[in-house]
Amino acid sequence: MAHATVPQAEVRPAAALQVDSLGKRVALPSGSLTILDGIGFGIDAGDTVAIVGASGSGKSTLLSLMAGLDVPSEGEVRLDGEALSTQDEDGRARVRGDKVGFVFQNFQLLPSLTALENVMLPLELRGDRDAESPARRILGTVGLGERLGHYPRQLSGGEQQRVALARAFVTRPALLFADEPTGNLDTHTGQAVIDLLFALNADAGTTLVLVTHDDALAARCRRRLRLDSGRLVADEGREAR
Repeated sequence: MAHATVPQAEVRPAAALQVDSLGKRVALPSGSLTILDGIGFGIDAGDTVAIVGASGSGKSTLLSLMAGLDVPSEGEVRLDGEALSTQDEDGRARVRGDKVGFVFQNFQLLPSLTALENVMLPLELRGDRDAESPARRILGTVGLGERLGHYPRQLSGGEQQRVALARAFVTRPALLFADEPTGNLDTHTGQAVIDLLFALNADAGTTLVLVTHDDALAARCRRRLRLDSGRLVADEGREAR
């Protein structure tokens, strides 16, 4: 007697980032202010996602919670399978050091360190024996091979952000968070930085999550999460599962 073949369910990898019922409130003299309310979504490994919305909609707060830089009032964030809500600050810092890269609007380079030293720093902090070789390589990739010994004050805004990109990608993070990465740059320089960001991201296969008010930049991502007054009001561009 022939046996029917049972179709196998598609097995999908765990989400690179999972956000469930996330909320954030702060206490004010006049009462409690809700910044985020009931946010939930998942992001697949290798995806590119923009978080968009008007100023004050909660974009940067959401990014801080997803990266474990802040803790939610309720809900949970799982980053590459690890629940951040169960970690203390040292634990969250370990997860960030192992799995996360950051690019900020104001570059966040240490002024007392050269470009090379700034890029070496995250490798040194996690105990890599050879931090200099990969730092030199990636600074060459972003076009700053001749500027290794320059301090941030000796670099243009675009060059500083390229150093910041090199620092973010040198650890080959599972996720990269970018907060208004072109906010302090002119249009031409900003476009060049974004082209470089997406090229580095594609090469590394990193999951990219960026916060922006720039619709043209958001359109470069495969998916857009739109916030309004602390709520997720649209999830645009996600393929049906």
